[in-house]
Amino acid sequence: MKVRFSTVLCAGVAAFAAAGAGAQAWPAKPITIVVAYPAGGDTDAIARVFAEKLAPRLGQPVVVDNRPGASGVIGSSFVGKAAPDGYTLLMAPSTFTMAQLVLKTSPAAGYDVRSFTPIIQAGTQPLFLVSGPGTQAKTLNEAVAASKAQGGLAYGSPGSGSPMHVLGEMFNKASGAQFRHVPYRGVAPALTDVAGGHVPLTWMTYGPVEPYLADGKMRLLGVAQAERSPLAPQVPTLAELGVKGVEVSAWNGLYGPKGVPPEIVKTLNTHLNEIIRMPDVAAKMKVLGVLPLGGSPEVLAKTTIADLERFTRVVKELGVQAD
Repeated sequence: MKVRFSTVLCAGVAAFAAAGAGAQAWPAKPITIVVAYPAGGDTDAIARVFAEKLAPRLGQPVVVDNRPGASGVIGSSFVGKAAPDGYTLLMAPSTFTMAQLVLKTSPAAGYDVRSFTPIIQAGTQPLFLVSGPGTQAKTLNEAVAASKAQGGLAYGSPGSGSPMHVLGEMFNKASGAQFRHVPYRGVAPALTDVAGGHVPLTWMTYGPVEPYLADGKMRLLGVAQAERSPLAPQVPTLAELGVKGVEVSAWNGLYGPKGVPPEIVKTLNTHLNEIIRMPDVAAKMKVLGVLPLGGSPEVLAKTTIADLERFTRVVKELGVQAD
């Protein structure tokens, strides 16, 4: 009896130890970072930088999975429903907090931004009003005047519910401009049409626009933040140009589904804070027009909730809806 009891006890201890070792073995397989937009945009580029640097640190492949559609709702919903085991993550732009406020319907059953697990805020990006070859406007005031004279002037955005869309409608109300929204499925297609002269204006982050500035194909007419951006200090703020109270910045953050274990969040956050400070990563983020941020998961949590509360009010007040 004693021998049998000891055998059973040892077997139980061994099983418990094996289970504990398995629980601590994360990651034991590849990790996926979902981007809810097409390849080629800022969010996609940041996700790929993170994936490249995380893989050797974690000892597992880290792959980027583009799942575009419905202004990010489809990809975000996919991650929201995933198992909270640290193997499915979401790299999201600030559209994450706005899209469902603007869309008339919510594909894929939607999501609640408050139910995701914040991991790290990658950085922030100022938003600029940009004119392309589709307009002769060289200043913000000229663009506003042209929109009134022509009965409207189109501006492209990466999608309905994006910060660029909401900013565009805030600007219209504050300035009296008649800019008509043209939504695209991401940054790259929007920029392509502006560069090609098919759409005269866009609200955009600095990185994608920068290659078009040297030859004058595009112009930065104003920046929508309180102070001039270090990325383009020669560009005046909207307030300097007489349009006050219109300040919106974009940002990117990494999330997991609800319930990701704290130890996995801590591991990812620690690695990514170190990655963001690497000189080659900082250089890549500068090219993208991203001002690195990092910090604790709480930083991203506060940013997420603050944007959700602010833009719930703004969307309701302006009656902003998807085109």
